[in-house]
Amino acid sequence: MWPKTDNEKIDPLRAFRQPADSTGCVVVSCHVERNSLPAEAGDISNVDLNSETNERFLDSARNDKNRRSLGRGPYDAGRAFFNFPVRITLMASLEKIVRYLDRYLRIREIGDWENALNGLQIENSGRVTKIGAAVDASTRALREAAEKQVDLLIVHHGLFWPGVKPVTGTLYRQMRLAFENDIALYSAHLPLDLHPKVGNNARLVAALGLKSAAPFFEEKGQLIGLKARASVSLDQLIRRLEKSLGEKVTAFQFGPKKTKTIGIVTGGAGGEIYRVGEEEIDTFVTGEAPHWAAIAAEELGINLLLGGHYATETFGVKALAAHLSKRFKLPWKFVDLPTGL
Repeated sequence: MWPKTDNEKIDPLRAFRQPADSTGCVVVSCHVERNSLPAEAGDISNVDLNSETNERFLDSARNDKNRRSLGRGPYDAGRAFFNFPVRITLMASLEKIVRYLDRYLRIREIGDWENALNGLQIENSGRVTKIGAAVDASTRALREAAEKQVDLLIVHHGLFWPGVKPVTGTLYRQMRLAFENDIALYSAHLPLDLHPKVGNNARLVAALGLKSAAPFFEEKGQLIGLKARASVSLDQLIRRLEKSLGEKVTAFQFGPKKTKTIGIVTGGAGGEIYRVGEEEIDTFVTGEAPHWAAIAAEELGINLLLGGHYATETFGVKALAAHLSKRFKLPWKFVDLPTGL
């Protein structure tokens, strides 16, 4: 959106546009043309977009040496031209983004646990200038989002996993933070796990360099995991996984030293190891598992690799935020709050 008044025209065709910076703004060098008014300080003050940076730009513009005649003289035909940068905040409609997300992630089509409450969980005033991505909705995540000036926070685990409860205590604090800082909250659980492009499993498969992965592992009426036929040494796979996650992997090496079929279900799917074994998977990559799953892996002769529930589910929210950033021309930030699990 170009700043404009009755007496001012900013020609976007003459603007040199830069990418959005970390504050969600772009700086453009543009010509402000004033018709019928003298080029004096008071006449350009309304270009200010209420930031210290803009004020500095305007101070510079008021200086005669920054005034450009463009070959016609500064007051030719009652007009004056200025060449100075203007800081413009990019924004998009929350309604438009949510509508796109619901369709892109197939929110209404994909089954999930009831308390996942996929989709828009908290609405804001209707505008979005910066997108945030976090694995979990929490007081810390909302507070950090506010500090980063995020007004749309996308999470994998929303606010309502404990179920319906009074808006008191923790829930009140979280909602108050969102309302006071005009933060909208959008949650996507299984729809994000299984998405073929920005999904947790798809992005982890890509990070591991695996090809031709096929869906497997049914949950809530759809296949949410991916399996790939790949002959890779177990040591090499572990190194790839640790590099992708940025942390150590817990490995229960009870299967072959060279893999044949690798199964990936991010998050907390370790307790489903018997179901995974029925799929002829010899190496299973997930986030976390109960104690007894290590014994089951030995009994089944399966390699069980645990990369952390949190770490394996950072892929989806980051990929989705980056996708939205590109589509809606908005900056994004990752709110990184590891749980240790």
